[in-house]
Amino acid sequence: MNTSLAAPMRAMILAIDPGPTESAYVTLAPSGRLLECAKVPNAQLLQLLRDTMATTWDAIAVEMIASYGMPVGAEVFETCVVIGRICEALRNREPIRVKRIEVKSAICHSGKANDANIRQALIDRYGGKDKAIGKKANQGPLYGISGDMWAALAVAATVQDRIHLGER
Repeated sequence: MNTSLAAPMRAMILAIDPGPTESAYVTLAPSGRLLECAKVPNAQLLQLLRDTMATTWDAIAVEMIASYGMPVGAEVFETCVVIGRICEALRNREPIRVKRIEVKSAICHSGKANDANIRQALIDRYGGKDKAIGKKANQGPLYGISGDMWAALAVAATVQDRIHLGER
């Protein structure tokens, strides 16, 4: 089937920003509404993937390590191990691997974007700071997201855009 002519598909997405000891994840509804976000120990995430989450989602995405020619430390190699364990926990289901440069290009349309640029673009995508984040008394859909959860949301948004365009 020619996906460029097919109707855009919406998907339930789980996106993971892996780390050496903890990983952040978000889940997006087909509408793009944020359903859940958390940063959990890797053992807990792997157990969730093994038990329930892998069968719940239409798409599972993980931020992938990429080489940019610079030396890296032990944390990067431990994160590579975690990515492998995530793939293993999914059994025979292959996650969509998304490199950081792909996120930058998809969200900010520039490979030179930094984390602050990506965060602001995501906030804008959800209607601006007042609507997207809100305040404690009037919480927006992104209220409570912090740290690595922003990176997981950026991976989810990248995959959501790909799926909407008929790509993977």
